[in-house]
Amino acid sequence: MNERLKSLRAALGLTQQEFADRLKIKRGSVANYEIGRNEPIDAVITLICREFGVNEVWLRTGEGGPDNMFTKVSDDDEYSLSLGKLSLEENQLVRNAVKYLANAEPEKLKIIEEFMRECLGLKKGE
Repeated sequence: MNERLKSLRAALGLTQQEFADRLKIKRGSVANYEIGRNEPIDAVITLICREFGVNEVWLRTGEGGPDNMFTKVSDDDEYSLSLGKLSLEENQLVRNAVKYLANAEPEKLKIIEEFMRECLGLKKGE
């Protein structure tokens, strides 16, 4: 598991300290996991999987190789997670925009959609 933890941290672009901080554990614990001195307990494995969207089977066994490192999320689930993150946003503009969009009339949504597509350089259907 130590090599998979190193690979995961590298894929996330995090230092041992940043990885530890996100998990609220000590950097030394991360170092010990990565050199194979200690194995993380089940609670830490669960925390890693939850915090970073890691496939627990891959982390524990390596099954599926590096392509199976992260949990696959459906488009609908990703949309729901993104909406949830936006609703927690401290930025009042974002909060107001989400509320407005949720209650906007279909004609107004079409205008906003066209505007956003133009801003993002997207074609219809993208």
